[in-house]
Amino acid sequence: MARNHTKRRNAPGPAGQDGSPRPLQDRPRERSGGGDGEGWLWGTHAVVAALANPSRTCHMLLATENAAARLGPARITPEIILGKDLDNRLPPGAVHQGLALKVAPLNPSSLEDLIDRDISRICVLDQVSDPHNLGAIYRSAAAFGFNGIVLQTRHAPPITGVVAKAAVGAIETVAEARVVNIARALEQLADAGYHTVGLDGGGPRILADAVAGAPKIAIVMGAEGSGLRPAVAKACAELARIPMTEVMESLNVSNAAAIAFYEASREGFPPR
Repeated sequence: MARNHTKRRNAPGPAGQDGSPRPLQDRPRERSGGGDGEGWLWGTHAVVAALANPSRTCHMLLATENAAARLGPARITPEIILGKDLDNRLPPGAVHQGLALKVAPLNPSSLEDLIDRDISRICVLDQVSDPHNLGAIYRSAAAFGFNGIVLQTRHAPPITGVVAKAAVGAIETVAEARVVNIARALEQLADAGYHTVGLDGGGPRILADAVAGAPKIAIVMGAEGSGLRPAVAKACAELARIPMTEVMESLNVSNAAAIAFYEASREGFPPR
């Protein structure tokens, strides 16, 4: 993986908050809720968040006796099950913490829906394919006010239990849109007033300067290893880099995303 998680490339010339998290609803296309584990979500945070989302249809809740006691009252009655039996219902290695929830998939937003909802911070992922990275990006997006994620209809993983576990509940509040063509989606975002910034180790400006003062931002992240594809890089208003020391060539895409989201949102954080 090249420096700052994307390949260096010649940057195109540069050009020229508040969508709060809310439950996902009224979406036109189905978003995969299963496939890996046949529609199951697992782990405390993922299950609790799904149960709290009124737009999420929940079919069956399995819990060990201890996990059910920790969970307390839920909108569906849990079926008490032994931990070893729960292991057998889920993919190998699933860290379920005694809880699993069978759900119907959520419906994703369209890109137009994200724009119409006036979500001011959007992440665009260009063929990021690892489900653990995708889940971690959802988690960071929710933490730093990026309330929309745009993925390609192909070359992007479905939202499985693995993604949901890594996202620790963020798939219930961060809206997802799937598009056929990422470059065209960036043009549409630019027309709607978003400053589109692609992360690239060879970007001419540092990220902090590229995002400063922009009221609406779309951060574009490239695939693990290969980085932004040329057509996607060209469609960005500018490319920017995360400054790093020379001792490390690159960052994992989910780590780079967390830094980028923080940098793009820190001016708008309310005092705590």
